[in-house]
Amino acid sequence: MSIYRLLQLREKEGQSIGVAVIGAGQMGFGMISQISRVPGMQVRGVADINKQAAENAVDFYLSQLEQKHPVAVSDDFRQVIQQDSVDVVVDATGVPEVGAKVALQALLARKHLVLLNVEVDVTIGSILAKMFTSANLVYTGSAGDEPAATLELFEFAKTMGLDVVVAGKGKNNPFIPTANPDTCAEEAKRKHMSSHMLAAFQDGTKTMAEMNLLSNATGFIPDKVGMHGVSADVKTVGDKLKLTSEGGVLDKYGVVEYVHGLAPGVFVIVHSPLKPVDDELRYLSVGKGPYYTLYRPYHLASLETPISVARAILLNDPTIAPIGGPISETVAVAKRNINAGERVDGIGGYSVRGVIETHNDTIANGHIPIGLIAGHAVAKRNIPEGRFLTTDDIELDSTTTVWHLRKLQDGLF
Repeated sequence: MSIYRLLQLREKEGQSIGVAVIGAGQMGFGMISQISRVPGMQVRGVADINKQAAENAVDFYLSQLEQKHPVAVSDDFRQVIQQDSVDVVVDATGVPEVGAKVALQALLARKHLVLLNVEVDVTIGSILAKMFTSANLVYTGSAGDEPAATLELFEFAKTMGLDVVVAGKGKNNPFIPTANPDTCAEEAKRKHMSSHMLAAFQDGTKTMAEMNLLSNATGFIPDKVGMHGVSADVKTVGDKLKLTSEGGVLDKYGVVEYVHGLAPGVFVIVHSPLKPVDDELRYLSVGKGPYYTLYRPYHLASLETPISVARAILLNDPTIAPIGGPISETVAVAKRNINAGERVDGIGGYSVRGVIETHNDTIANGHIPIGLIAGHAVAKRNIPEGRFLTTDDIELDSTTTVWHLRKLQDGLF
C-alpha cells in the first residue's frame, strides 16, 4: 500500500501523525502550511526563538482546517517536543548547535527526527544516526532537499542495475565566496529570507554541505577539494563530467558534484557495460551514450518534508541518512582576514565558509568541520583569507553540545 493510501487510512481511523516543527522561518512556515493539506497528519506544536513567527505559522495553519485541534506554541523547543501527542520532530533551524540540542531532546523523548538542517547532519550525523537507530527511532534528512532528491535518482538507477558514476545538483545561487549577511541583506529582504541563510547559499557552504550529506549516504566522494562546479545543461553535463582521459574534468568516477546551469534540478550520470542495455538507452533517447544523465528538474524543499515524516512513522525508514562514519566533511575556510583575538562566527556569517573534502583529508590535515564553529570560538592568531582552519588557528568552544557529540563521533568512527 502506498504512503498516500496509508495516510488516508490513518485519517479515517482518527490516528493522525503528530508533528512538532522547530523553526518557523521560510522553510518551516511552508511545511507547516502544507501539512494542513496532508491526510493523516497534524501539526501538534511549533517552536521558534521568535515566538511571534511560530504564532503566525500556527494561525495560518489553523485557518486552513475545517476541524481545529490544539497546537502548542513556544519559544522553547523542549516544551513542544515533550508533548505526548507528538510522534515526529522536524528540525527546520539550519543551525548546528540548535540542531544538536533538538536531536538530543527528540531522542530522550523517543520521537523520530526529520532534518531540514543539513548543517548539523554533516557535522554529527553519523553518531546521531547510530543513537537513533539503537533506540529504534528514525533519524533522517528530508525529502525535497537536494541530497534526498538526488539519492532518489541514485537508488532508482542502482535498482535497475545501472552503474552510477556521478551524482549531484544544480547550484541555485551565484558563487560569491566572500558573501556575508551585509552583502546579502537587500536581496534577502526582497526574498523574505534570513540574510545569514542567503549568505550560506552564496558563499557555497550550503552546496558543499548538501553534497557532503549525499556523499555520506552513498559512499561517493568529491573528485577534488571543493568539487569542480562546471557550467553545463542537461544535454552537456555528461560530456563535462567524464574522466580527463575521455575529454572531461574528472580524475575518477564515484563522485559527488555540483553544476552551474542545472538549478533547481538534481541529476545522476549512469552507465551500463552491457551492450543490449546501452543500445536500449540510446533507443529510448536518454542520451547519446555511453554516459546518460537522469535528471529531475525540480526539488520542492520543505513542501516534500511531510513525505519523510510519513515514511518515518509508516515504514520506519529514513529518506536519507549516513551509511556509517563520515565519508566527506565540510570544513571551514576563512573568507576574510581574521585578526588574533577576534570571535569567529559560523555558517552564514562574516568569518568562514564551508568547503567539501574527504573525511580522510580532514583528519590528515587537521581541518575543522564548519559546524563546530559555534558559541564562543576565538582566533588564536592572524588568519589570512583563504586559509583552511585548524585548531592552531582558532580555539573552539568546548562547552557546546555539537562539540561534545562530535568528540563522541570521532571516538566511535
